[in-house]
Amino acid sequence: MNRSCKACSAPFDITDAHLAFYDSVAPAFGGKKFSLPPPTLCPECRQQRRVAQGNQIHLYKRKCDFTKDSIISNYHPGSPYTVYKQEVWWSDQWDAATYGRDFDFSRPFFEQYRDLLIAVPRYALHTTYQYDENSEYINYCTKNKDCYLIFDSDLNRDCYYSYSINNSQNCMDCYRIGKSELSYECVDSVQCYDCAFLQDCQNCSGSMFLKNCTGCQNCLMCSNLRNKEYHIENKPVSKEAFEQVRLMLTSRERLLSARERFEKLKLEYPQKEVHGIQNEDVLGDYLTNCKNAHFCFDSRDLWDCTYNYQGWMATKSSMDVQEVGDCQLLYECSYSGDRSQHILFCSHCFEDHDCYYCSFCMHNKNLFGCVAMSRKEYCILNKQYTKEEYEELAPRIIEHMEKSDEWGEFFPIALASFAYNETLAQDYFPLTKGEAQKKGYVWRDEDAKEYSGSTYAAPDTIGEVPDTVTKEVLCCAKCKRNFRIVQRELDLLRQKNLPLPLRCFFCRHRERMQQRNPRKFWKRECGKCKKEIQTTYAPERPEIVYCESCYLAAVD
Repeated sequence: MNRSCKACSAPFDITDAHLAFYDSVAPAFGGKKFSLPPPTLCPECRQQRRVAQGNQIHLYKRKCDFTKDSIISNYHPGSPYTVYKQEVWWSDQWDAATYGRDFDFSRPFFEQYRDLLIAVPRYALHTTYQYDENSEYINYCTKNKDCYLIFDSDLNRDCYYSYSINNSQNCMDCYRIGKSELSYECVDSVQCYDCAFLQDCQNCSGSMFLKNCTGCQNCLMCSNLRNKEYHIENKPVSKEAFEQVRLMLTSRERLLSARERFEKLKLEYPQKEVHGIQNEDVLGDYLTNCKNAHFCFDSRDLWDCTYNYQGWMATKSSMDVQEVGDCQLLYECSYSGDRSQHILFCSHCFEDHDCYYCSFCMHNKNLFGCVAMSRKEYCILNKQYTKEEYEELAPRIIEHMEKSDEWGEFFPIALASFAYNETLAQDYFPLTKGEAQKKGYVWRDEDAKEYSGSTYAAPDTIGEVPDTVTKEVLCCAKCKRNFRIVQRELDLLRQKNLPLPLRCFFCRHRERMQQRNPRKFWKRECGKCKKEIQTTYAPERPEIVYCESCYLAAVD
């Protein structure tokens, strides 16, 4: 079935497999199944709508609306929402059911749901705060200790300014790394020690500026190496020569020069068509241990899934989801999972079963249009019903939503709890303020106080930096936002003998994201055998791209 996206007009296909999935997850009430209509948006616009539901990296100081204590939250003080500190939100000091209301059949569902979203309190941060230690400035995280400004990250210690890192220690300015230590500016790398500026590497140590390397020690400016030691630009060197060049890279000027050189050097070596290991019948990038997963990205342990992004634990038989895990039978959901089953059009829901159009709900069954409910069953708009009443009212609401073209659609971006430019949607689908507002999206202007200039000019080497730098204000060389150097950051830079950063966390984070390929496939020829491949490297890009078999033959 060929369709045209109602948002961007792009053509997209709906296959028989897609239709079979919609039928398999269609809800039933009182023994009657209610069909799900095919999507009206293309996969990219559907993804944009889901990622716009969460603010992961923008944090603010504000007051808890319950205790009036000063807290850290991802909700701006000027947002219309009631925000409670986590200790209160998770306690029995309040009850979301007190906000229950009758459904009004004279108004659209989404309009009524927005009223409920604004009324019901939400937690200040998305963390398991009771398992975190000395890590107040983190979000979408669990079980971290002594961490600062890390996001979408679990089980780390002494890590800073990073996104999607796990089981790591003493790492800084990294993106999607795991089981690593003393790593700096590393992207998509695992089990690395004392490294900097690595991408797509495994089991490397004492190295800088590597791409697609495995088991390498003390290497610089190398690509596609396996189990090598003391190499520079893919050529063997003496230990003394290596250490001499490595010492030169303590200077910012020489470090930037080396980075420019490495960007050109990487183009001389082939890249594999996609990134992934231990997969069967997949079409995706950065997948691990997946089977029958199509158009999926940055995920592991997927089984029979389509259009899944950033899956963090095992997911089965799910479609159109963003950051879900340990779940099955999910459709059009974001930031949800943890033993959830058969939840549709939900955001930030965990351990829920048979729930539809819900947000911030945990441990529930049979909910429709609820917010922040916990351990409840048979509720609609946070109001309690009997099973018989629920199964009579829910179908009527669905029929009402069908008339207004709401049924089968995920929450509109205009209904999101955050400004568009606070969310990952701005990173993957950037808009100007005017473009966002024209579409009816909320936009958050930058605070002018954060752009007041610098009190300190960073020197060329970390050895020239005094302890008092933590009291100074720096100015980002790119966006002019002010930022500071914290003591833990300074200590790690001194240990790594690397210069102070010249750009703020937000600009450094986006630069790391831009090193990765887009979540999109193109057809092109293998640069070796010329067979047709599907890859996330666009045809006009300068990289040499090989099919998997040719790539493995070239590097092994």
